[in-house]
Amino acid sequence: MRITAQLTLVMSLTFALTAPIAAQAQEPPESSQAQAPPVSQAGAAPPQVAFEYSDGYRLRAKIHKVASFATLPLFATEGVLGQSLYANPTGAKKDAHLAVAAGLGALFGVNTVTGVWNLVEARKDPTHRGRRLAHGLLMLGADAGFVATGALGPDDDDAGSRSTHRAVAFTSIGMATAGYLIMLFGGD
Repeated sequence: MRITAQLTLVMSLTFALTAPIAAQAQEPPESSQAQAPPVSQAGAAPPQVAFEYSDGYRLRAKIHKVASFATLPLFATEGVLGQSLYANPTGAKKDAHLAVAAGLGALFGVNTVTGVWNLVEARKDPTHRGRRLAHGLLMLGADAGFVATGALGPDDDDAGSRSTHRAVAFTSIGMATAGYLIMLFGGD
């Protein structure tokens, strides 16, 4: 019961935080509707209006991208440590697992702040809007899953909570990896 209540709370918070962004992405930007010239007789779409980003946006994007390089190596390290700890628990493995988890928490903290801030600033830019929104929603869902993973940290003797902790962790890693790959291979 405790696990279900925590997961429900985490998912509710995720949807509450992302619903305004998702709703805004569904609305067409007013400025491009008012300024868009009619489609030519050949049927070609009108050229996109340039969208100006701030210097702060560019700095946050650079921080976000550089920090993101640590994502997959940390996931792999945490997966190996977690599996080893699951199969043969020791104090040293648990300490290493917690240290890498703290690193992941810090990484996701930095990338959540910079990513959400830039997502909000870029909300009126129609270029790659769907890709940015999909990335953001997947990563926020992974954030919620990582919080749940930490909350579900197993007791030493409880095998059921260990498997739940592991399942939520790997689901969150999968969501985050999908969001990461969307931006990595999405093209520009």
